[in-house]
Amino acid sequence: MKNSSFNTLPVYQKSLVLKDLSTAIANYFSYDSDFFTANRKSGLRADIAKALCIDASLISSTIEKATSSKSTTTRSKNIVFINIMTRNILSYCNGLENDGVKEKEYINLLRKEIKTFKSYFKQWRKSLHSGDE
Repeated sequence: MKNSSFNTLPVYQKSLVLKDLSTAIANYFSYDSDFFTANRKSGLRADIAKALCIDASLISSTIEKATSSKSTTTRSKNIVFINIMTRNILSYCNGLENDGVKEKEYINLLRKEIKTFKSYFKQWRKSLHSGDE
């Protein structure tokens, strides 16, 4: 992938949607409105919400790193990392359900967004590998 601006890539745009949705859901399900502060005591739900936001944010930045790298090894490591982050987010959805979240439609919406992101991700991943010379 040569001279592509990462911020115009559909997979990057989808990662931003995923990040925004994850943040909104995390804020909604968190007991503590200030759950991003370092010196807080919180329950499992707030911990899951914080991890959800962090991992969703990492996806966007990792796409940027992979796109701008000329190293196939770096790209491959970033692709693996994104796969891990998407699996984590799906696990967080399960964790929220197991913690007693009643509004499952929000969790299912996030799962649907992950599924959509993964289809864009697969296309992008193929384009990265086809750009190798």
